[in-house]
Amino acid sequence: MTHAERSSAAIALPVDLDEAVHRCLVAGFDGATTVPDTLKRLIDRGLGGVILFTRNIRDAGQVRRLTDELRALRPDLLVAIDNEGGGIGHLVNAGAPDVPGSYALGVVDDPALTARCADALAGHLATLGITASYAPVADLQHQPRNPIVRTRSFGADPELAARHLRAWITATDIRGIASCAKHFPGHGGTITDSHHGVAIDPRPYGELLVDLEPFRAAVAAGVPMLMSAHVVFPALDANRPATLSRRILGDLLRLDLGFDGVLVSDALEMKAIADEYGEAAGARIALAAGADQVIVAVPDLAVTLACRDAVLDALHARMLAEERVWEAAGRVRRLAERYATPRREVAAWDANAGLEAARRAVRTRPLPPPVRGAHVVDLFPAPHPALNWGGEDLLTELRAIDPTATGIALNEEPAEPAAIVDAIAARSAPLVLATSDAVLHPWQTRLRDALAARRPDAVLIDTGLPEGGTLCSYGRGRVNLRAVAEVLADG
Repeated sequence: MTHAERSSAAIALPVDLDEAVHRCLVAGFDGATTVPDTLKRLIDRGLGGVILFTRNIRDAGQVRRLTDELRALRPDLLVAIDNEGGGIGHLVNAGAPDVPGSYALGVVDDPALTARCADALAGHLATLGITASYAPVADLQHQPRNPIVRTRSFGADPELAARHLRAWITATDIRGIASCAKHFPGHGGTITDSHHGVAIDPRPYGELLVDLEPFRAAVAAGVPMLMSAHVVFPALDANRPATLSRRILGDLLRLDLGFDGVLVSDALEMKAIADEYGEAAGARIALAAGADQVIVAVPDLAVTLACRDAVLDALHARMLAEERVWEAAGRVRRLAERYATPRREVAAWDANAGLEAARRAVRTRPLPPPVRGAHVVDLFPAPHPALNWGGEDLLTELRAIDPTATGIALNEEPAEPAAIVDAIAARSAPLVLATSDAVLHPWQTRLRDALAARRPDAVLIDTGLPEGGTLCSYGRGRVNLRAVAEVLADG
């Protein structure tokens, strides 16, 4: 027994209240084939859910064995994962369906196609025994320098986002999978990634109301979960981020939007919470403010225990009302009754929906003539450690169609950029220059502009948001890059 476990054991709360506290926690952990003993003890005491990451994934059979083992410990345990599609996901080694990110779906603007993509993702989850998906993103992409939402959003138009959220949520629910619209009340107006620091949205109250519309649509569609944003909105609450704000989670979400499902926090180890409050205090404050579950995604279960103990201590000291914990645990219990048990039979899904969507997104822009035997320079940021599985690049996808293609893929500035420019510019092959959100990564802009100045015949590709290229894929998922490669090779 750890020190934290001994400490909590000394707080003699009733067994049912102790279980209610544990229902309010979602834990990450290390391991793909075994369940850590500490996690088993948490599950035995009533842990509400676990969240899986790439570190827990080897192949489809292994994931199903792991989820079966977890559920054997407690049948009402929710097993969740981030599953947005696009370049963000953790199940590529388990055969995840290739679907584009939400922005490409918004560009196509075919809600039936969005539903088919969401159905594919949800059907795959069902085969793995994962029954809660922290998707879709309901944030509107407003701020050009926003570093974290971007192509994860359906776009900037609230009505467009609303109709695609409805399609996604409905399709996911039909599969028996719990969806989760995030990040309430919106992360798209910030210039800071809350994984790395405090994010602030300075817009006035009237402008913030627009961002609520997709969440209203999600609530009206019956979304069973919402996730809070670690963002400070001075017009709503100048003192605390939404995750810790009673005004935002209570008054705005519960009273104004009428949401009575499970409100889950974004991960507490994100620096917007961890550096300003600490994970343990963050757990206590979030639950007091109106969250029903808090996510502790790091694999170090000592952090989860510290968060649990902070909540137990707060109850013991009457700093946290028992009624608030009972309310939260009751919502989690109802969620588990509806979604925790995987369905026995899983119908087939449309494996081609994602590529169809990605192709239609690229084809909304004028197309260049085919470019065979091209030399590709693919520039993109390093994968986000909390989100991306990584590994996708345009050259690989193009070579699968056109083996004569050559090139390089770079996710950081080369040591000698001038030499790279000289070598590439001297080639006689057609040149393809691809960037991904170069506005956020100046090294990409410098390299692209230097090459384009030497080779004005180059085909310019944007694989994030549009930046003036000939083609834009509106995402860097494998299926997005495959669609661009098809245009380059075949027109």
